[in-house]
Amino acid sequence: MAQITIEIPDELAQRLTPLQAQLPQLLELGLQKFQTQQRQADCLDEQAIVARLASQPSPEQILAIRPSPEFQARVSELLAQSKAGTLPARGEAELERYLTIEHLVRLAKIHALAQLQPQS
Repeated sequence: MAQITIEIPDELAQRLTPLQAQLPQLLELGLQKFQTQQRQADCLDEQAIVARLASQPSPEQILAIRPSPEFQARVSELLAQSKAGTLPARGEAELERYLTIEHLVRLAKIHALAQLQPQS
C-alpha cells in the first residue's frame, strides 16, 4: 500500500480527523464522483453542441464533443418511433434537427482530424 502526504486546509483536516480509518474509501468515492462529473461535463445537449461549434473551438475541443446521455436517449427514442411508424410530425422535425446536428459534428470532426494530421 502506498502512502501519500498532502496539504489541506485546517477546517477540512478537522472534518476528516474522525474519518481517518475510512479515508481510502472516502477518497475512492470522491474520485469516482469527480471522474463522473468530468465525463458529464464533456457531454453536451443540442444547444451546447451548437454553441461549442460556433465558438471557434480548437480541433481537440471539436474531437471531444460528445452528446449527453439525455440527448442520446431522446434520439434513440425518436429513431425507435420512426422505425415503428409511430413518430408524429413534430417528432420527425425534432429528429431531423438532431440528425442535422450529428452530421455537422461529424463533418467538424473530420475537418479537425485533418488539421491535426501532419502535412505530407
